[in-house]
Amino acid sequence: MESAHEWRRLFAETWGTFLLVVVAAGAGVVGAQSGGAISLGMKVVAPGLMVMAIIYFMGAVSGAHLNPAVTLAFAARRNFPWSRAPGYIIAQIVGGIAAASFLRAMFGTPGLLGATTPGAGAGDFKALAMEVLLTTGLVSTILGTASGARNIGSNGALAVGGYIALAGLWAAPISGASMNPVRSFAPDLIRGDLSTTWIYVVDPVLGGMIAVGFEWILKGRPTAAGALAARGDLK
Repeated sequence: MESAHEWRRLFAETWGTFLLVVVAAGAGVVGAQSGGAISLGMKVVAPGLMVMAIIYFMGAVSGAHLNPAVTLAFAARRNFPWSRAPGYIIAQIVGGIAAASFLRAMFGTPGLLGATTPGAGAGDFKALAMEVLLTTGLVSTILGTASGARNIGSNGALAVGGYIALAGLWAAPISGASMNPVRSFAPDLIRGDLSTTWIYVVDPVLGGMIAVGFEWILKGRPTAAGALAARGDLK
């Protein structure tokens, strides 16, 4: 809660979200640029591995939210102050846009700049339902590991990164398995097509709130360990 270190936390969220988006969107870009050298499995596992690394190296600084849906869920769960949520979300948006801009400058817009869109034959409704389901599972995983102060340790990193990879392996062809408003918004903004962005902004937030409700059912009141994981323990 020490405000003197808030700038470090905001920098951590910006840098961490940059790394996440540059890998998650970049896998699609490089895959298209290279003529398919990166498979679907590689594309969906890469962001999971990146999230593991980020939790290890900066989880103790900011809690490694990297996702507005996670920040809002931690706040709704009362593990994180609402007053700090806007700063985190702005930092995440800045990091995501910087990553998409980097990819655009490096490669142009092959692979729709790594955008997440409804899969062929899926349509908006199926993509919408899938993103709600996937994000509910992701945020449940994050809140569940955080409640035991494990989000900043090996268990949380493995569980969260593993879930992201698993969700993508079976659901990416339907919705892109974004589960993160910034991960989808940033490439759409930079490539200039926001026609389906609403799916990937509204649904993760809705899924996150459902997960908060489930966490109350499963574990009751918020814990001090959950607050420590959500806020970072840098003194």
